[in-house]
Amino acid sequence: MPRSKTQNLAAASQAELENLLADLRTLLDKEEISALPEVRAIRERVEEGIESVRDTASSLAHEAAERAREAARRAKEAAEVADKYAHEEPWRVAGVALGLGALIGFLMSRR
Repeated sequence: MPRSKTQNLAAASQAELENLLADLRTLLDKEEISALPEVRAIRERVEEGIESVRDTASSLAHEAAERAREAARRAKEAAEVADKYAHEEPWRVAGVALGLGALIGFLMSRR
């Protein structure tokens, strides 16, 4: 299945964030800097923040997938109801189609 623009943007954003975090970790791991207690505290906060962002992103992705499944289920139900109605009332469906076709034809002929 092709990826949507939103998925591509999310993947690009995640890759950029991962690169930024790798650079930050590299900077914080330097010996002359890592000996400072403030840097250790910052490193811990960064790691906690990373974990929090990953948890949130995972939760959002799961919720989006669940909503997509629900929308697909509802669309399938609607299609089944429409199919059942068309089989039970074929003349009504044909009449509505004929009426819409006539209306569209009338409107197009007026141009």
